[in-house]
Amino acid sequence: MTPPLDLSRRQFLAASSLAAATALLAGCAPGTATGSTTQTLQFWHLLSGGDGVTMSSLLDQVNQAQDAYRIRPTVLAWGTPYYTKLAMAGAGGRAPDVAIMHATRVPGWAPGGLLDSWDLDRLAELGVDESTFPEPIWNKGIVGGQRFSIALDAHPFVLMFNTDICDAADQLDSDGRLKETSSPEEFLDQLRAVGGASDGHALSYGYLGDGAQMWRLFYGLYAQHGLAIDLPVGGRMGIDKDAAVESLRFMQSLLDGEIAAAQNDYGSAVAEFATGKSGMLMTGVWELRTMQNAGIPFDAAMIPTIYGTPAVYADSHSFVLPHQANADEGRRELTYRFVADMLKGSFGWAEAGHIPAYLPVTSSPEYADLIPQAHYAEAADHVVYDPEAWFTGSGSNFQGEFGAAVQGVLLSGDDPAAAVDRFERRVNALLAQPNPADPEGTWKQ
Repeated sequence: MTPPLDLSRRQFLAASSLAAATALLAGCAPGTATGSTTQTLQFWHLLSGGDGVTMSSLLDQVNQAQDAYRIRPTVLAWGTPYYTKLAMAGAGGRAPDVAIMHATRVPGWAPGGLLDSWDLDRLAELGVDESTFPEPIWNKGIVGGQRFSIALDAHPFVLMFNTDICDAADQLDSDGRLKETSSPEEFLDQLRAVGGASDGHALSYGYLGDGAQMWRLFYGLYAQHGLAIDLPVGGRMGIDKDAAVESLRFMQSLLDGEIAAAQNDYGSAVAEFATGKSGMLMTGVWELRTMQNAGIPFDAAMIPTIYGTPAVYADSHSFVLPHQANADEGRRELTYRFVADMLKGSFGWAEAGHIPAYLPVTSSPEYADLIPQAHYAEAADHVVYDPEAWFTGSGSNFQGEFGAAVQGVLLSGDDPAAAVDRFERRVNALLAQPNPADPEGTWKQ
């Protein structure tokens, strides 16, 4: 394959490496409106199902609210197909005007020039700045001192609970909220009480064959120790083994066949809770619509802080500027306006379960009346994202490697310490490999 004339060797190598890994190639030139002063902006995203419907509604709203631009969305398959096609478009300099990426995937892309950075002054003129975001969400968009993403939301891993079952178990406080627990022992006691009032299990937690599900719970618990995993470029993983082992042992204690089923996959766990056969469910906020449609009485809260430091695993759908070799400044200005309009109009995104990143939305009286969303909104101040490396993030090999290393701990009682060692070896092997988006190693984190 011969690179186009406007494609640097570094960008060409980045795109070629990504394409070779997945055997998927795509590119699309952004369109423009003709015969009209209204500009058509190309917007790529990977949202389908209920989220896709909600996104379409938000796009309709911004399109109808003004005449300066129209958004033309392109929806691509979630995961590797989407990211590969977006990478090739950015590497060729003929990318869409704006796209959605998971915030955890951005650090692996920015070094290779596949994304353009955001101008903070332009954003501030539109009412978007550091003061309008929770600190951890705002900081996540910065890579190498530059801003490469603007979060639309945080979608954390939370605890949903059946209010009728938990009330019968005397586990609700005077406000009807779940009683707080502050240690592993207290939470286990609460779960056993809930199990006694349930026709099935106390807790639904699906993990079989799902590295992401195992990772979401593990890393939230690990972060509650006040720790993070460090993945230095070309180095070795920094992990506190004692905290990691303790977190896995606690997860192991949940899956005893009584508190939670020892062999539950994701779909089975969701169905168990949705049919009222369990008292609690550990899941992402994206299942809110599922439970509302199921018609069960439920509420939601952060995963209890049982190791001292409030922390909840999350990712963010974020706006990025895929690299354009010759970006049109007029279209770029409208792209900034579109993103600001989406942030300011993200209440509908909240209704779907996500926590809007834009603080004027979540601090509004209307949001305070949105239940159960308002009951887990505090998670936005305590989110923890994947450790930064080119191979981490939602839908990444990293989460799959974690699942492969630790599933035996949860399924058959394998030694947690040995599982942590396996995971560490797998990650160190990945750290020794170059970033496909920066194959020449010119950018160090």
